[in-house]
Amino acid sequence: MVASAAEAGLHNAPARRNAYVLAVAQAIVGSASPISIATGGLAGFWLLGGAKSLATLPVTSFNIGVALGALPAAALMRHLGRRLGLSCGTVITGLGGLAAAAALFASSFAAFALALLLVGMGAAFVQQYRFAALDGVAPALRARAVSIVLTGGLFSAVIGPQLVRFTRDAFPTTPFAGPFIGIVVLAVLGTLVLSLLRLPPRVDTDHEADNGPARPLPEILRQPKFLTGLLCGVVSYAIMSFVMTGAPLAIVGCGLPEDVGFLGIQWHVLAMFAPSFVTGRLIQRFGKHAIIGAGLALLLASATVSLLGIEIWNFWVGLILLGLGWNFGFIGSTALVAETYRPSERSKTQGLHDFILFGSVALSSFLSGRVLDAAGWYWMNVAVFPIVGLCLLVLLGQSVFASRRRRLAT
Repeated sequence: MVASAAEAGLHNAPARRNAYVLAVAQAIVGSASPISIATGGLAGFWLLGGAKSLATLPVTSFNIGVALGALPAAALMRHLGRRLGLSCGTVITGLGGLAAAAALFASSFAAFALALLLVGMGAAFVQQYRFAALDGVAPALRARAVSIVLTGGLFSAVIGPQLVRFTRDAFPTTPFAGPFIGIVVLAVLGTLVLSLLRLPPRVDTDHEADNGPARPLPEILRQPKFLTGLLCGVVSYAIMSFVMTGAPLAIVGCGLPEDVGFLGIQWHVLAMFAPSFVTGRLIQRFGKHAIIGAGLALLLASATVSLLGIEIWNFWVGLILLGLGWNFGFIGSTALVAETYRPSERSKTQGLHDFILFGSVALSSFLSGRVLDAAGWYWMNVAVFPIVGLCLLVLLGQSVFASRRRRLAT
């Protein structure tokens, strides 16, 4: 399903095969994320009896789980190897889905929020798929490798929301329990797929002769390129989460049916991953900074469309542009950050990067419900402009700085 994107991109056969496997795993296990996000706020709303301000707390809990799981996931990759470490993540995801269903049957909001924390910790391992695809891949092809894996998200964009639609009423007295039982099934399938990986037992060592010893983390973090990549990744992901988390509640609050929200999230997630077939090639042709900049511009376009009205097309087009902006911004930022560390530094750097990234995403999803309740959908989208604008200025400054360094070097 991803052959056309990979055929010319990865010349190393094992690396190409692993990219295929990881893309399929992304499609299956990655579906737990749109399920949790699409239903978390609405299920919270149901459990609280209509209290909107705290309804998105389960989604926040999910994102906190991703942040808390980032460092342990990276550590397990290092000590157990990619295949076994990633399989641990599917087990955590399955347990989280089972716990979430049990919490809904028990009508416990607190237990449901904690269960989504566990699902989020499993999702932290899914985030490692894109890093696993970089193993054994030449630097020039890293963006393409990440794109291949993320094409799996295109299928999770269909699997997750459709699973919600077909199973949300499986238990008439307990809405949304069905989709979380479905997560258990997805986790089992994902474990079987990941067993097909053929990766070294360790992802890095303390020293690699051709790259030098591992540097201290503060030295890595001080690099302007790393800081720019991290900032752009954080802004792209946090803004996407902030707006997307509030969108289903805003849609229902405007008097539109729940199905409009589910389908809007489906179109959004499709837009998040569909460009992955070409994003790597675009980065190779136009450069990382240009693609990140395009992604940030699309986030601004999304907010603009959402400010124009509250019709179905405003929500859906806004969510589609939001997904496209995330794709360009996130893949470009990942590729930019990947240039700043040595193979001997990858586990600790990747783990810290994702901890900061998803900690910010968790905060943004928490603020989403609060801002929506206190200020409304309009001001949620107004808030996008100053944040993204500042990020664009930093990106432009780093791009100019990098160009000057290259000219001086020659």
